Amino acid sequence: MASTPTILVFDSGLGGLTVHREIAAARPDAHYVYVADDAFFPYSAHSEAALVERVTTLMATLIETHRPDLVVIACNTASTLVLPHLRARFEEVPFVGTVPAIKPACAASVSKRVSVLGTEATISREYTRALIRDFANGADVTLVGSTRLAGYAEAELNGMPVADAAIAAEIAPCFIDRDGRRTDTIVLACTHYPLLLKRLRQLAPWPVSFLDPAPAIARRVVELLGPQQPAGVSQRRFIYASGAQPSPALAAALARFGIGP
Repeated sequence: MASTPTILVFDSGLGGLTVHREIAAARPDAHYVYVADDAFFPYSAHSEAALVERVTTLMATLIETHRPDLVVIACNTASTLVLPHLRARFEEVPFVGTVPAIKPACAASVSKRVSVLGTEATISREYTRALIRDFANGADVTLVGSTRLAGYAEAELNGMPVADAAIAAEIAPCFIDRDGRRTDTIVLACTHYPLLLKRLRQLAPWPVSFLDPAPAIARRVVELLGPQQPAGVSQRRFIYASGAQPSPALAAALARFGIGP
């Protein structure tokens, strides 16, 4: 493994920035290439076959171009569907995926009432339901599919604020107060959602724990690559798969994440 590894962080859009932030904090010496597949966003709008074809084909080009030492699929939908295909095709490259943090959420819940907030594609996957069967640990788990929240997160980063009422409507089904037990833990099963975490906490009808998978992903990356090594200045690039350039507002947001164009 190179002393200064190159890590490719891939997402359908901008949600993986929350994952990139955690990984970069753990391995600030690494070089980073962040790729947002804007031409196919949102992934939930496409069939499974189309997604497998799209991501595997695009990944072949990205690996050939950037020669990453490790690839992070910072997208729940792509991870639950495409990750096995990627590992089979690109055996020489380690992949780290993103899956709903259902096991730790159910283990930590005191009220044993947990909600999983994700895109409709992630919520409908058998993979997600299998996690609940295996790890619910006696908790009542509610699946909530949002059609708009990822788009709201993208809009906010592009300098287009979203009304409180619109965000509140998307998260309202997560909050259940029944039989003397309230939801106390919400799994953020889309990497876009932590971009709105401050708003989610403000708009929640009562305090809950929001579980972000990014810290666990960063720990896994360190396990595979090893701890930080002495190195020079880290290079961090942002690429839209379409070839588009970030808007001025997004460029400013990317700078806050420590990423250049």
